[in-house]
Amino acid sequence: VEVCVPKAIHSIVAVGSLEVMPTALPDAGTGILHPDAVAVIRKRLEAANALVIGPGLGRAPETVSALLELLVGLPCPAVVDADALNIVASSGFDLKRGGQPIVVTPHPAEMARLAGTDTKTVQADRIGTAERYARQHEVVVVLKGAETVVAASRQPAHIDTHRIVALATGGTGDVLAGLIGSMLAQGLSARDAAIAGVTVHAQAGLMVQARRGRAGALASDV
Repeated sequence: VEVCVPKAIHSIVAVGSLEVMPTALPDAGTGILHPDAVAVIRKRLEAANALVIGPGLGRAPETVSALLELLVGLPCPAVVDADALNIVASSGFDLKRGGQPIVVTPHPAEMARLAGTDTKTVQADRIGTAERYARQHEVVVVLKGAETVVAASRQPAHIDTHRIVALATGGTGDVLAGLIGSMLAQGLSARDAAIAGVTVHAQAGLMVQARRGRAGALASDV
């Protein structure tokens, strides 16, 4: 696993990332994902099995530009999460331009932005909303929340029946994105990777909840 981060914060991340290989990206001293980094990331992706992008990304103008350039003509499958989803939604970017299997992992508010609606409408029809977006954009949708929905074009929706309060805390969605990325890297199809990731994530959440209770769990516990 390789974590690519702006050069300005590379030393900070490297200290806390003993199990992964940190790579410093050119950032013009900004500390954010910058257009100068796109060529470096593309070079790193030549040998990659999967890309996970979005957690901690931010939405600075330079980051928007870099992300949208990076998502065109991807060399490997990808998981698009967090602020990457918000950028896709606000820019109207067509994920079909990625040219690779893509899994998007929105929570209900992010799903609302992607679908051009509101959170209440999403929650009133979680399966239908996820299926429509998956069909229109040819991606796999993981709509997070109680009873997470995995939707893929021309395939039946998968509903994970867990309702795990311990997972309703900041950062656990990033763990899920990483899990799905791992499954993609191991060769699973986008839909199977999403289902496997959701299932393992839910089981880990149950284990944390049994040990720590419904409140106070952290993403690192999961």
